[in-house]
Amino acid sequence: MTPPKSPKSKKSKDAVPALAQVRERIDAIDRQIQSLIAERAGFALQVGKAKGKLAAAVDYYRPEREAQVLRMVVDRNEGPLSDEVLVHVFREVMSACLAQQEPLKIGYLGPEGTFSQQAVLKHFGRSAHGLPLASIEEVFQEVESGAADFGVVPVENSGQGTIQVTLDMFLTSGLKICGEVELRVHQYLLSRSGRIEDIERIYAHPQSFAQTAGWLRTNLPKIEKIPVSSNAEGARRARSADDAAAIGGESAGHVYGLKKVVMQPIHDDKENTTRFLVIGRRIFPPSGHDRTSILVFIHDKPGALFDVLSPFARHGISMNRIESRPSHQAKWEYAFFIDLAGHVEDAGMKQALAELEAHAAQVKVLGSYPVAVP
Repeated sequence: MTPPKSPKSKKSKDAVPALAQVRERIDAIDRQIQSLIAERAGFALQVGKAKGKLAAAVDYYRPEREAQVLRMVVDRNEGPLSDEVLVHVFREVMSACLAQQEPLKIGYLGPEGTFSQQAVLKHFGRSAHGLPLASIEEVFQEVESGAADFGVVPVENSGQGTIQVTLDMFLTSGLKICGEVELRVHQYLLSRSGRIEDIERIYAHPQSFAQTAGWLRTNLPKIEKIPVSSNAEGARRARSADDAAAIGGESAGHVYGLKKVVMQPIHDDKENTTRFLVIGRRIFPPSGHDRTSILVFIHDKPGALFDVLSPFARHGISMNRIESRPSHQAKWEYAFFIDLAGHVEDAGMKQALAELEAHAAQVKVLGSYPVAVP
């Protein structure tokens, strides 16, 4: 009996090509990408020439246009890369193209290695020139003077609420909010030795101590906690001794030599996110998906807050957030910070703000800006 013939292998249409072929194809795609980026940069220069001779890099920057481009990136995305990764790639391309004119100068709460610096990189890309400053007040001052084109300041944390000093600066400052950044904050315990049993004291910004209070209470209840001006400053101090540690992001650890992560992550809120504001000297046109922030000083009378909020309800404008702060103008007098859905140039917003004028002692539009892109 003739043994059955083994079936002939058929080459599948989906057969994986040889590694050399794959690499050759990747190289060809890289050449195409590089050529297209160069072409885009050329057109970006033409846009700059079309605008004529402007005073500085800040005059070429259009946050509403960048937001529209990034939203289109998200809308087109079909994978396998995530929206966040693609947005990051395109942000860097736009940052490099803009820097052909002149890099933007961005003030932030320093020193190098803070979460504020991470927010700058996320929003403006690595081609912008970061200016680390000693305080939030100094960030406002540098933008007001023109030494910085924009500033990035923290305004609220998902678990710990508002950063009051930022709100208080808007009571007297004439600066405008030009954008917002949402940054997922990962708090790590960092040290030189990497051994938790060596730790006798921990340095951190008060906000970071608040965000990790539960973990510290459970795992290091007797440790000395030393508040500092920033987590980067805490990392700088902790790098000099094996019995010291710092709380902060990995970037601070790399910058200051604390490369040993004792524990990660240690924040109590798994969705720990900080919102930052981009501050500048003007309000930009609508992007199509915007937020408006206003500051309202109210008369001391019954129903005053109801009168303030009613115009927005009548015109179908959603309120995203409201926060009260002492006005610093009179004892027991308060100002309300209100975030609204929409742009100040929208018809409904214009009507609501006009009606609001009759019920408030003062209304100050802090800014209309694109809602944060992931």
